[in-house]
Amino acid sequence: MVDTQKFPGNVPEQPSSDTLQPGSVLQKRYRITGVIGVGGMGSVYQARDLRFPNVTRYVAVKEMLNLSTDQSMREMTLKNFERESDMLASLSHPSVPEIYDYFPSKTRAYLVMEYINGRDLEAILNASGDALTVETIVQWAIDLCDVLGYLHRHEPEIIFRDVKPSNIMIDQHEQIRLVDFGIAKVFQEGQKGTMIGTEGYSAPEQYRGEATPASDVYGVGATLHHILTQRDPRLEPPFTFADRPIREANPNVSPELEAIIMKALEFNPADRYANAAEMKEALQSLMSRPSLGGVMSAFAGITEAQSSGNEWAVAEGITPVWMFSCEDEIRSSPTVHENLLYIGAHDNNLYAINIADGSFKWKYATDHPVVSTPAIVPDENLVVFGSVDHQLYALDARTGRLAWVVPTKGPVRSSPTVAHGHVFFGSDDGLLYAVRVSGGHKQWTWDGGDPIRSRPLIHGEMIIIGQESGYVVAVDLSGKVMWRFKTKRAVSSSPAEYEGLVIFGSMDWQVYALDIERGWKVWEYRTNKGIISSPAISDDKVFIGSVDGSFYALDASNGRERWQFQTEGQITSSPVCAGSNVYFGGIDGKVYSLDAKTGQLRWSYETGGPVPSSPVVHNDVVYIGSMDKRVYAFKA
Repeated sequence: MVDTQKFPGNVPEQPSSDTLQPGSVLQKRYRITGVIGVGGMGSVYQARDLRFPNVTRYVAVKEMLNLSTDQSMREMTLKNFERESDMLASLSHPSVPEIYDYFPSKTRAYLVMEYINGRDLEAILNASGDALTVETIVQWAIDLCDVLGYLHRHEPEIIFRDVKPSNIMIDQHEQIRLVDFGIAKVFQEGQKGTMIGTEGYSAPEQYRGEATPASDVYGVGATLHHILTQRDPRLEPPFTFADRPIREANPNVSPELEAIIMKALEFNPADRYANAAEMKEALQSLMSRPSLGGVMSAFAGITEAQSSGNEWAVAEGITPVWMFSCEDEIRSSPTVHENLLYIGAHDNNLYAINIADGSFKWKYATDHPVVSTPAIVPDENLVVFGSVDHQLYALDARTGRLAWVVPTKGPVRSSPTVAHGHVFFGSDDGLLYAVRVSGGHKQWTWDGGDPIRSRPLIHGEMIIIGQESGYVVAVDLSGKVMWRFKTKRAVSSSPAEYEGLVIFGSMDWQVYALDIERGWKVWEYRTNKGIISSPAISDDKVFIGSVDGSFYALDASNGRERWQFQTEGQITSSPVCAGSNVYFGGIDGKVYSLDAKTGQLRWSYETGGPVPSSPVVHNDVVYIGSMDKRVYAFKA
């Protein structure tokens, strides 16, 4: 747990005479209780909101002094402060402080916002840099890229322009919070300005008055380089990161992680990640790989049998019925239909495999990896799936011939759902698509504004999806919004239904149950880390895995824990229930079978790589893929 402090930042010993004193009251509502920080243009205060007399509710009050004698300068200063206020008020992301109020006076202006109890990364680095694990730093980097990616996708696009440790806070819940939007700018192609940023962290083009999303990527790389090497770039010659290799200063960093950071620090913007979302994807991919030189403790449990070359290590007496080898990692989940198993792989193919013996039937090549789980259209005998190449495909399930294709403007990681004669799916372009099964014509799209990676849940004439912005949204069959519910982080988990409830997990560490008709929260359960796994529901219990490495069984009606089972790594696989048992995969490389009533281990099998794939059970056989490039079949 990161320690927190009440007043983070550099607070002067003696505030200036312009600083508001404790006890001062603004707008008859905000009583100043302390100084958080002081700068050349004003101060930031902690204040108590007096409209909540029975509870102590703190807010942060940012003050802008406007003391210039030049009227035009005063107007420009106020306009810039209003611009920052308006920009923040337009944003909705768990890592961006909420805005509560804004009011100007003759010589000052005030912005009232969410008070963050925590410390910035610079303070943490100065206090305990040696104690930080690489795994923690990478998770912070993923979260930082998530909020910057949100800004880069915003309409209009926003460039933060000053990514550095002192502008990144870790709150009391160990969550990243991005602060100080004073120089954030709406991006306009080709428009130049003055050099703004912080020397050492700012990209080369910012010295020319230019900034793009790739400039923020450079700031992330510079921040990570500083934290991992403990060498402050402000004290080094500009643009010399390549002269200070990360692994020389910190051998715990893997070559793969170093390569990601150095790509972010390329001098030429075109050689970097184009935006923060691309860098986030690279970091997340790193998190899911095994054996990264000790970087990820979640993946350190490689067995002696594996390390000695025995790639078919057997655990708990279980052996595969058959195995099928693909050309690259498998992260998607299989679907079975009429004696064929369909599964996508990172070699860009969708495979059809005979379930009887694991023999090859056919494959269809797309242009990028397939991570979407296929859906079947029985009446048309089609298999439908999405690809990272921005397309949804429909193939003849028997032959693999293309029936139709629907292009989108983003990678399709959402798995499709077939209902009401339509295929419903989401895309990273932020759209929910309704496509006619017959012919593949788009009926309508709903613009959610942020990537949709969950599988749509169909409840009567209602479609429910989760978004990377943290929203869970219900729309009707015409695409009209019926209700919205906001979590604090991304919802990649696909919702499931149970007796009038919709249940799902969020990266804010919570499992939620909402009233399915109105979107009201009925219960929530907190795990110890984020949740990507989708829930399975059986015998009045919710089964779900967490990135904390635990697999949970909860009472579906009230969210109370029935039992939990600890694995040796993260769980991103979604479980499946069959009979009295539950099955899932682990990033520790194992496939698990547990007794659904007690949580007792029945058997596990160790594959040659992490298992983010979710299983399917058909005729008492469990089918699942692994990042060791193989599909496995086990007797249930």
